[in-house]
Amino acid sequence: QVQVVESGGGSVQAGGSLTLTCAVSGLSHRPYYCLAWFRQVPEEGREGVATVLTDLSFPPTYSDSVKGRAALSKGSAADTWLLRLNSLKTEDSATYYCAATTSSCYTYWLKDPSRFQYWGPGIQVTVSA
Repeated sequence: QVQVVESGGGSVQAGGSLTLTCAVSGLSHRPYYCLAWFRQVPEEGREGVATVLTDLSFPPTYSDSVKGRAALSKGSAADTWLLRLNSLKTEDSATYYCAATTSSCYTYWLKDPSRFQYWGPGIQVTVSA
């Protein structure tokens, strides 16, 4: 059974940084899978933030809204991935979701959350002015 769990959210002041962690279990037997971060604010759809193929043949790719301020990297523990967000803005406040799918990655999938099979419960990030 595949499980996806996010951690590391919380409150931070504008200009600060935060690292979110995504832990995936149940997919380690696969040579790769596509992992992504999305975020959502109430009454809006999910916005893709970053995506990567876990064998790094498709490198970390970012949405325009976070490009230059975000870094997606492999964690020290197996099947964990870190999303570092720097220079946070109030508009970065959202519920952040980690998602995975057992296929390759495409940049346009950041605009199509339905491509992803497995989702974490989400974690809140609040950026105050």
